[in-house]
Amino acid sequence: MGGVNNSVVSEIVLVGLTNSLKMQLVLFLVFSVFYVTGILGNLLIVLTVISDSHLHSPMYFLLANLSFIDMWVSSVAAPKMISDLFKERKVISFQGCIAQMFFIHVIGGTEMVLLIAMALDRYVAICRPLHYLTIMNFRTCILLLVVAWTIGIIHSLIQLVFVVNLPLCGPNELDSFYCDLPRFIRLACTDTYRLELMVTANSGFISLGTFFILVISYIFTLVIVWQRSSGGLSKALSTLSAHITVVVLFFGPCIFVYSWPFPTVPVDKFLAIFDVIITPFLNPAIYTFRSKEVKVAMRRIFSQVSSFRKIARGNYELSLIITSVLSKTVFLYVRRFK
Repeated sequence: MGGVNNSVVSEIVLVGLTNSLKMQLVLFLVFSVFYVTGILGNLLIVLTVISDSHLHSPMYFLLANLSFIDMWVSSVAAPKMISDLFKERKVISFQGCIAQMFFIHVIGGTEMVLLIAMALDRYVAICRPLHYLTIMNFRTCILLLVVAWTIGIIHSLIQLVFVVNLPLCGPNELDSFYCDLPRFIRLACTDTYRLELMVTANSGFISLGTFFILVISYIFTLVIVWQRSSGGLSKALSTLSAHITVVVLFFGPCIFVYSWPFPTVPVDKFLAIFDVIITPFLNPAIYTFRSKEVKVAMRRIFSQVSSFRKIARGNYELSLIITSVLSKTVFLYVRRFK
């Protein structure tokens, strides 16, 4: 196998989701709505946090970055999945497949660390409120963001360094709608047992360990609040509920796909759809509905936009009147001297 060249396989065939025309039409409409709504929702959160000074705090800085990442989570795989629904032959180039896996794991690793940073932010805000702005200052937030992206890139590169040189000499069909690292490894015409263990350790066990760390941190935070004042427990739980929901939505599919030793295609595809389409759609709704500050800021922005449109419409009408008066004046002037 040492002489096998991976250039034998120049493209990867994706099986996709279904061959039924009716189901393809339904999925096209549903996925398009979810994708566009998710992109617009996350973009709205980013613009709201940037434009509203009341949201210039560490919590909303991290939230805006989470929304920015969620836009990329959808955009890496969803557009191709939607466009491939009506194609009889769904293919992606070998280089495109590698690039897709790279960005999926960069974004996934970055979001994992960012969720830890958000848990740290909530712990400091709830348990050490007097030192909150001192600990979670702008420099700390930037440092956490840089660390998140650095770890995400390293996490992805560690896996792809081994995957790029895999000998692919025969089968090139993936039973998925995007390039999935565990399934891609199985296309190699060599023993991939150790590589699969490495992927499981790098993605599966890290996801599982990070999830338990986050759950323990949330429980620890709630216990501290309960010990100080039982009345503050409900407020703390209300504050953390959005974060806990997002953590479960993010880590649930990752843990199952990368840690479960018995892969099942239908379940894996459903979880992949959930991770790529549904979670980025739900995150803006979760944070918007749970945060009064975000809802108030959005109303403020919408009212400003509405006022701007009224002013613009008034200026447009005024310009029409001025243009009409000027044209009549010029007409009368020309007519007078004829």
